[in-house]
Amino acid sequence: MSMTLHPMLNIAVKAARAAGAIINRASLDVDKVQVETKGVNDFVTEVDKHAEAVIVEIILQAYPGHGILAEESGRELGAKDSEFVWIIDPLDGTTNFIHGFPVYAVSIALAWRGVVQQAVVYDPNRNDLFYASRGRGAFLNDRRIRVSKRLRLADSLIGTGFPFRKGDNFKRYMKMFEEISQLCAGLRRPGAASLDLCYVAAGYYDGFFETGLSPWDIAAASLIITEAGGLIGNFSGEADFLYQREVVAGTPKVYGQLVNILTPYSRVIKEDGKPAAAEGAAPDATDAFVAANAAAAPAAPAEPKPRKAIKVSGPRTPRRTA
Repeated sequence: MSMTLHPMLNIAVKAARAAGAIINRASLDVDKVQVETKGVNDFVTEVDKHAEAVIVEIILQAYPGHGILAEESGRELGAKDSEFVWIIDPLDGTTNFIHGFPVYAVSIALAWRGVVQQAVVYDPNRNDLFYASRGRGAFLNDRRIRVSKRLRLADSLIGTGFPFRKGDNFKRYMKMFEEISQLCAGLRRPGAASLDLCYVAAGYYDGFFETGLSPWDIAAASLIITEAGGLIGNFSGEADFLYQREVVAGTPKVYGQLVNILTPYSRVIKEDGKPAAAEGAAPDATDAFVAANAAAAPAAPAEPKPRKAIKVSGPRTPRRTA
């Protein structure tokens, strides 16, 4: 790898690769994988659970005082009051995995005082490792990545995700889809949001938007995007996207054009200048890390000894984009 990894990022990489090995072994005979239904079109497999258990074990072995927010186990594991919280999706793209469609990933982020500091998204099919430390750039394997240089939505390839859970507003989504599809060069929907967002960071896409996502789908990739020179926010162009169940990302210029289109579709309702509680958010959705990509926040100290803060550089997500 082209940079010396932060110790906590090293642990995230180790955990992601261990989970990826479990997923790859299971993918060799996916018909034997046991599948449970959490809800309509919302599945969990024994592979999700096994991968999550391995990730949590590796993290807590290294940092027993840290907190955990994981898709399958929620807040049950780790320290409940730590300033360090690991946000984990052990298998993003479970429906793809069940069908043998080779687009899924492991997503691991570490937030400190509400701000994502370390991030890994690992695609076990391609052995592609996307990673970032706050203030140190974004990488794919051993190569620095940057968002594309495209300026016009009309020239842009845009990623998206269809609403698929019961309760998602499909008619609202179709209006967005219709509007954006007529203004861009093409829309794509592979089915794993963490990878979609990393594809924006790597310049494969020029933008991305989706509704109904959870914090563990987007936490890691949000840092990878900003470290690659991109912007990410809610549909109103604000930085409190993590629990808003809506996200838009892109190159700075394309992001601004997408925000202009998507602002009317935002479900952020403001009272007294504060965002309302997100629909479908976790009970503890008021946690500090709703502003996961607030680039102005201080860098986390390493454990066990405090370290000098890393100077943060690069674009910051604006509260409004014209």
